[in-house]
Amino acid sequence: MNRKLLIIDVAAMGWNLLQSHDKAELAGLSFAPTQTVLPAVTCTAQASFRTAAAPACHGMVANGLYFPQLRKPMFWEQSSALVGGERIWSNLRDRGGKVAMLFWQQSMGEQVDILMTPAPIHKHHGGMIQDCYCKPNWLYKDACEHVGSPFKLRYYWGPLASAKVGDWIAGATARVLTDSRLSPDVCMVYLPTLDYDLQRHGPNSSQAAKALDVLAVQLGVILAAADKAGYDTIAFGDYAIAETSGAAALPNLALAEAGLFATRDVRGMLYPDFHTSRAFAIVDHEIAHVHTTDEAATDEARRVLESTPGIAEVLDAGVMSNVGLYCPRSGQLVAIAAEGTWLAYPWWSDRKSAPDYATHVDIHNKPGFDPCELFFGWPPMSTSQDTSRIRGSHGRIGPGREIAYASTFELPNKPECLLDLAGQAKHIMDQ
Repeated sequence: MNRKLLIIDVAAMGWNLLQSHDKAELAGLSFAPTQTVLPAVTCTAQASFRTAAAPACHGMVANGLYFPQLRKPMFWEQSSALVGGERIWSNLRDRGGKVAMLFWQQSMGEQVDILMTPAPIHKHHGGMIQDCYCKPNWLYKDACEHVGSPFKLRYYWGPLASAKVGDWIAGATARVLTDSRLSPDVCMVYLPTLDYDLQRHGPNSSQAAKALDVLAVQLGVILAAADKAGYDTIAFGDYAIAETSGAAALPNLALAEAGLFATRDVRGMLYPDFHTSRAFAIVDHEIAHVHTTDEAATDEARRVLESTPGIAEVLDAGVMSNVGLYCPRSGQLVAIAAEGTWLAYPWWSDRKSAPDYATHVDIHNKPGFDPCELFFGWPPMSTSQDTSRIRGSHGRIGPGREIAYASTFELPNKPECLLDLAGQAKHIMDQ
């Protein structure tokens, strides 16, 4: 490889966002639009970039997957084995090159030489030991000393989530780029800075504008270190967040009312019964994979969801195959939210029936992504269940949903989509 390459995935950096806030030039980078993948969510986009392949090929079809043998949905699992396919850096490493991956999803056990990702230890009697999984194992301690503080998970997700986490990641990345003990040939880093306030307040809000200003500073820190260490840079957004009216469609409630989604009553709380349900939706922002037990259940679920307010269309296996989404891990159907709304996971209409985890930050037990975790609720220290508070969401693709990308050097070609951009990055690594 003739050059060192830095790759920055900036969460929620859509082209319309930069244009509407007059930020097409940001931190010295000149951005342009391109298309992303369906669904436009974090894990799918990152898996698609690292393999230069469609979701149907690598299998990471959403942030959460349903495992039929366990009859259990699981969100935000971090094993790199969940992402199938050859990595775009494989040839580079085969030739002795070094690769770093910082804060990307599904990075544990990845075929890289340098690694850092959040990995807290949950104590048996409550509480948490905040830590990061690292390779080499001294890296997290060194980063903490360089940044001046430990990585704080409360800033990464939950009601206190903020751009502060991006400050920490930027400082740690600068350290990795300039530390002579590490010297990766390729360094990939994820910056979640924009994600929080764009979901809370929408991409056209004053809070979004402020988040962009903070992002510019963080990119400046990373790019200064990259320049000092001789790196070329590619930066891209994984998805574009669009304004929502606050309304949320409830596919699981619709399926429950139709008798397809089964629940267990535990002390007045309704918990999902995936062992006997004939259809259920694993929701993820603006899309949901709908899993069914048989053809009759699939047909009935499709009729129910197509008549559910807030759902724009329901894709079957044929349509999913045409867009590179259908594989053994996908649902038999995929529901897509109407423009201006999003899909929420609840299957209850009375809050008294909500399961215990509904009022907590619990990204692993909830069978769906819950942006309401970005807000405090009532009683104190709980999280909100008010879906009307959400003002931005993502997952759809198409006109107005382009992502932004930039590079500090001339790319071989103007990328037509995220997969094309990944392919060009691979071409550079293979040289």
